[in-house]
Amino acid sequence: MAMEEPPELFLCPISMELMEDPVTVSTGVTYDRRSIQRWFFKYGKTTCPATMQRLTSFDLTPNHTLKRVISSWLDDRSSSSSSSSSSSSPRESLPSVLAGIEDTPFKVTALKKLRSCVAGDETAQEELVARGGVEVLGRVMTQALAESSVDFSAFRTCEEAAAVLAALPLSDEPSARLLLKPESMMMGPLVALVQRGSAEARLHAMTILAKVSKASTGGDWTAHVDDVDELTRSLLELLSDGVASAKLAARALDVLLDVVASAPSRRAKAAAAAVRLGAVRVLVEMLPDAAGDRHVAERALLLLKRLCRCPEGRAAFAEHGMGVHAVARTVMRVSGVATRLAVGVLWLVTCGTAAPPRESVLEDMVVSGCVGKLLALVQVETSPSTKEKAARMLKVHGAFWRQYPCFPTDLRDYLKFLN
Repeated sequence: MAMEEPPELFLCPISMELMEDPVTVSTGVTYDRRSIQRWFFKYGKTTCPATMQRLTSFDLTPNHTLKRVISSWLDDRSSSSSSSSSSSSPRESLPSVLAGIEDTPFKVTALKKLRSCVAGDETAQEELVARGGVEVLGRVMTQALAESSVDFSAFRTCEEAAAVLAALPLSDEPSARLLLKPESMMMGPLVALVQRGSAEARLHAMTILAKVSKASTGGDWTAHVDDVDELTRSLLELLSDGVASAKLAARALDVLLDVVASAPSRRAKAAAAAVRLGAVRVLVEMLPDAAGDRHVAERALLLLKRLCRCPEGRAAFAEHGMGVHAVARTVMRVSGVATRLAVGVLWLVTCGTAAPPRESVLEDMVVSGCVGKLLALVQVETSPSTKEKAARMLKVHGAFWRQYPCFPTDLRDYLKFLN
């Protein structure tokens, strides 16, 4: 059965979708609040979209009457649907919804219905994939992305399609190949969502990329991205603006870890490019706030460690005035994994190359209390590699640290023991 389309009066003139929160502007035209706010504040428009009149006021007046009428219409439609097929399940409508989704002008509404069809139903999710749903969603997202250059409301279609994809398991190698193959046309829209989607859409896109990465044992999804630098820059901006949730930040770090750990032939170049785009600075400056969330802190330290394996990464870390302090603060404070990674970063910067480290780095290590923590690590139960790195740093640089008044007396005795 075809979906009943809402009356034209109920549709937002911008998105052409059913209004959830109708508001009226000074010209008397009613829009959905989300659409008109994006028109004003994200795209910087100062006109009424329907009349193109310049607005002197951007006040939005709730249209309670229209909202009640829309709510009543939805209730009547729901009651009618229930009485006509009381025994039907959302899964039963999946074939008809999927079949008409590319042709309907109300794609966001159709995609929301498709999302409800597969929500929490593994059988429906498998059926969607078997019926070519991934390819259909890919075409819908690609078309919406192309149209969004002239009609910004079309981007909502892309966001809603990603929400459907994020609900699918996509946890095996065939699923990963399905998303990566050119016919699915999926990577372009996913990258666009990461770059300029809403917080929820970005989370969906990065969730999909994480699933692909985990399921693809022999592939590298970053090879299918046209501009990896632009993707990296967008992720770093997301992490640096300070408003991302812990879950969104963790997902962004997962994607960046994939970018840096790309195919071996491109790995060094990818790490150097990330450093050039400011990755080390962003990671160092987010660590103090991330220390309260173990998952975010561990991912940030892991990425920082990978970046410090390249000369550009070590140089950027040494040049940042708060690098040592931020990393040292996580030692013996966040988790055992975080401590191991933090010691690994400091090891790479101070002992990882034949060239001696900058004196400023060694000075920051003693001033920040990091030297005292290294001494504690060699005396407590910890991983052998962490203990070995801590002991090595103490032995190699102990003579330099001894000149400072804050040099731990216990370390003086320890160095005498080593010698």
